[in-house]
Amino acid sequence: MYLFYTPDIDNFCALSEEESAHCVRVLRYTVGDEILLTDGRGTTYRARITQAHPKQCQFEILHAQKQTKNHPFHLHIAVAPTKNAERIEWMVEKCTEIGADEITLLACRYSERKQMRMDRLEKIALSAAKQSLTPYLPQLNPMTDFAEFIRLQQTRNAQKFIAHCYESQKYLLRDRIERGRDVVVLIGPEGDFSEQEIDLALTAGFQPVSLGNSRLRTETACIVACHTAILLNE
Repeated sequence: MYLFYTPDIDNFCALSEEESAHCVRVLRYTVGDEILLTDGRGTTYRARITQAHPKQCQFEILHAQKQTKNHPFHLHIAVAPTKNAERIEWMVEKCTEIGADEITLLACRYSERKQMRMDRLEKIALSAAKQSLTPYLPQLNPMTDFAEFIRLQQTRNAQKFIAHCYESQKYLLRDRIERGRDVVVLIGPEGDFSEQEIDLALTAGFQPVSLGNSRLRTETACIVACHTAILLNE
């Protein structure tokens, strides 16, 4: 069954114009048909269409159920966007499918891209969530200065990791994750973090980690980190 996104379902029992057009024109749903909805915050709804209009498809709710997340912790990936925007868009899509709860874009010293279209990333994340039938949408945070991000994390009770390529003592991420605890992983730009950024993160309690022997692209490293954290908690 197709999953429709309805963030305002508490106030309005109708699909958005975009979702209505897809429901009525593309999928050919009509009055009396049952559809599956989500608010993106973990609740799914079984509903029946009462008005099949391509600009405003209205429905009545038959049943609502709060879904349990597949993993008992909060997974936060913070990454410096790549010069090629499509690669970071692909990362957002895949991390949404895997189960990331939050993604923050970082502005680092060696960042080659200083801004991203958040509206486009939100649409990509939504499409990925619907495709994988997950009722949870990740929180997408706009570009944040690296030092400010580190400051914000200091008061949060989470396991904090920084993956970098410098030669130093590092642990495999898979060996440091504690089951059930929140996780924050920093992934640097194509030129890696600066030494000053790494020192700042380590001083704030971040652990230096490796994602394996291969040297990974930025977007690949995000996906590996995301999948590792999820898999070790299943």
